[in-house]
Amino acid sequence: MNRTWWKEAVIYQIYPRSFMDSNGDGIGDLQGIISRLDYLKYLGIDVIWLSPVYQSPNDDNGYDISDYQNIMDEFGTMEDFDELLAAAHERGIKIVMDLVVNHTSDEHKWFMESRKSKENAYRDYYIWREGKDAQTPPNNWGSCFGGSAWQYDETTGMYYLHLFSKKQPDLNWDNPKVREEVFDMMTWWCDKGIDGFRMDVISMISKTKEMPDGKNGDFGPYCVHGPNVHKYLQEMNEKVLSKYDIMTVGETSGVTTALAQQYAGEDTHELNMVFQFEHVEGDGKYGKWTDEKIPLITLKETLSRWQTELYGKAWNSLFWDNHDQPRAVSRFGDDRPMYREVSAKMLATCLHMLQGTPYIYQGEELGMTNYPFQSPDDFHDIESINAYKEWCTEGKLSHAVFWPCITFKSRDNARTPIQWDNSPQAGFTVGTPWIAVNPNYTTINAKAETADVNSVFHYYKKLIALRKENPIMVYGKYEALMEDSAELFVYTRAMDNEKLLVVCSFCDHETNFMIPAEFVGTSCLISNVENQYDKSEMTLKPYEAFVLHRK
Repeated sequence: MNRTWWKEAVIYQIYPRSFMDSNGDGIGDLQGIISRLDYLKYLGIDVIWLSPVYQSPNDDNGYDISDYQNIMDEFGTMEDFDELLAAAHERGIKIVMDLVVNHTSDEHKWFMESRKSKENAYRDYYIWREGKDAQTPPNNWGSCFGGSAWQYDETTGMYYLHLFSKKQPDLNWDNPKVREEVFDMMTWWCDKGIDGFRMDVISMISKTKEMPDGKNGDFGPYCVHGPNVHKYLQEMNEKVLSKYDIMTVGETSGVTTALAQQYAGEDTHELNMVFQFEHVEGDGKYGKWTDEKIPLITLKETLSRWQTELYGKAWNSLFWDNHDQPRAVSRFGDDRPMYREVSAKMLATCLHMLQGTPYIYQGEELGMTNYPFQSPDDFHDIESINAYKEWCTEGKLSHAVFWPCITFKSRDNARTPIQWDNSPQAGFTVGTPWIAVNPNYTTINAKAETADVNSVFHYYKKLIALRKENPIMVYGKYEALMEDSAELFVYTRAMDNEKLLVVCSFCDHETNFMIPAEFVGTSCLISNVENQYDKSEMTLKPYEAFVLHRK
C-alpha cells in the first residue's frame, strides 16, 4: 500500500461564514480564519478544507459561484486569501479548496451569455432543452431542493437544467470548451499554491444524452455516475492534478464500494478518495427527514463493508458530519448534558481509529450540538425552508409530526457559529451573527475547552497526536468483532506484529464485555473514562471507548 501525506493527514473543514468574523458584520471571513490558525495548529490538524469562498450571490451559501477567480465580498479580497494561504503554510497547514464545477451561478458571465440567444458562443456551456409543450418541462426530473429540475427561460423559450437551485444551472461537461475552462481555472489555483480540491457533487458532471422521465421524478440513473464521468476525471487528472503534489476528494453521492474503486483506485488516475454517504443516508421517514437514530448494527455493517472492500484498493474518507449534516454528537451520540462529552469522545475514538483520512467538521472538536429551533423562521438553509413548505405548508404532514424530523436533520444545525468563548455571540462576532448562535455556548466553547485537559478538544488533540505516532492507526488492516451487538462497536486493526483493539459503547447504560485473551494485560492507548483494562471481564460505562495496543 502506497504511503502518502494525505493518507496520514487529519483534515479540518471550515465553513467560512460561521467560523470567525473579523469586522463585525456578523459574517465569518478570511481574516477571521487567519486569526484562529494558531488554535488549529494547537489542535494538530494538517489540512484545512475551505468551503467555497469564491464570488457568489449566495443562493446556496457559496455553492453557486459567479466568478471562480475572485473572492466573495463578504469574506474579503484575493489579497486576504493569499495572506491566509501563506499564514497556513507557515504553520505547516495545507489548504484544500472546494471545487464546484457541476454547476455555476446563473449570475456567472458564462450563463448570462448562454441565455442571450441560441446562437451565442456560450450556449452549449449549459444544458438547454425544448419543453414538451409551452407549459411542460422536457421531463419530470425533480431538483434536489424541491420543484422541477428545469427552469423555463423567456429569452429563447427553452428550459435549462438545474439539479439544485434554479440559480445553479448545470454545466455541459460534454462540451470540450467547458472542460478546458475548468481545467485552466484549476491550474490557476494550483499555481497559486493551494494543496488540493474537495470536489462538490463531482459524480454528477456527466449526463446521458437521452433524458427520459425518471421513476418518481428521479434524475439519478441519467445524471449520477454518468457515461463519461471517469473519462472526464482522467482527463482532469492528466491535464491538472497529476502535475501537482495535491490531494483530491470527490463528493460522490450514491457511490458503492465498487464505484469508489473506479473513482479513487490506487492506480485509476482519477481522485485520491471519495466521500460516500451510505452511513449517513437511508434513515429518513419522509424523504431524508427523520428524528430517529440509525440502528448501530446498520451503521456498523456499512462502515465495516467500506473498511474491508476498499482495503488495499482505494482509500477511505472518514467523517461523521459536515456542512450538510446535523451535528455528530446529536445524531450518533447523546447530546444530553450528562452524556454529551463522553459520547463525543467515543465517536471521535470510533472514527479516528478506522482506516482512512479523518475529517473534523468545525466545532466537532468541541462537541457542539444541534440547535434548539423554535420556529420555521429560524431556518436559513434553502433545503430546510423548501422542505418545510413542501411537507407542512402544503399540507402533507402536520407541524407536530414534521417538526422533530426537520430540526433533527436540518443543515442549519451545522451552520451555527463556532463557539469561541462565553462572551456575547460566543466570541464569533461583535455584531449580529448572520445565523443565531446556539445558546449553550456559555458552557460549550473553545476557551473553556482548551483550558481543560479533560475536554472534548483535548481528547481530539490526543487522538490526532496518536495518529502521527502510530502508523497502525493509518495503515493497519481492519477486522470487525461482535457484529451482532446492537450496543457495542468493536474492531481490531493489525499491521506487522502490532494490533489494536477498539471498543466503543453506543448506549447510555452499562454493558458487560470480555476482553479477548490476546489483549489482556496490554497497554491502553486512549480511553474516555476511568476504568480497569487489565482483566478479561469488565463492565463498560455508558458511551465508554478505549483502545488497547498489543505490540
